[in-house]
Amino acid sequence: MNEWQVKKFWTEVSIQPVARGYAVRLDGRAIRTPAKAELILPTEKFALYVASEWEAQVEKIDPDNMPATRSANAAIDKVAIQKTEVADMLAAYGDSDLLCYRATSPVELVARQCEIWNPFLDWAAESLGVRLIPREGVVHHPQDPDDIARLSKLVHALSNFELAAFHDLVSLSGSLILGFAVTQKVAPAEEIWLASRLDENWQEQHWGEDADAVSLTAQKRSAFVDAAKIYDAS
Repeated sequence: MNEWQVKKFWTEVSIQPVARGYAVRLDGRAIRTPAKAELILPTEKFALYVASEWEAQVEKIDPDNMPATRSANAAIDKVAIQKTEVADMLAAYGDSDLLCYRATSPVELVARQCEIWNPFLDWAAESLGVRLIPREGVVHHPQDPDDIARLSKLVHALSNFELAAFHDLVSLSGSLILGFAVTQKVAPAEEIWLASRLDENWQEQHWGEDADAVSLTAQKRSAFVDAAKIYDAS
């Protein structure tokens, strides 16, 4: 059992402006992260999001229903102490971005990938200043080091709280470009999630669904949309 999955012990949730942002209080007492740091949120919007999760708890604290709180904990307890490593890991997705690995057949799938994925690559070229090149097949082909350096600079510029949410956007989609597209609101998060699932959805349409895979995909979709909301609140 998670160490903070305990019985509900408060009656009132409130937020309070503090020196470094906003604190969420339970009956006037500060919430602390698993590492015992005080949970200070960077914006009032984020604090309200976290507070709503605590207000929604009934008998026991259920971390699975508290994505904003979990992300804030990760930002404070993990990202803050290893930000460079986290940013480097995410920036590396740019050199093997999902959008750049294309099918060679059937022609309908090839066309579908071009239709859905090319506009995101075009957007990245125009708005991020990077032109990633699609390849056929799954063999890794390095991208232009200058483009990867530009992407890395953008990732490293994110705050700890932004980076914690961005981690989920990138790792769940497999695409650094799609992660940035969410943060820049190029399209609704749901639409961008569907773009990341193009290959899987194609397979399901032609070969049928697997119940376990469908359930796992639904969990990932929910986490992706939550991450988009959390990033926006950061």
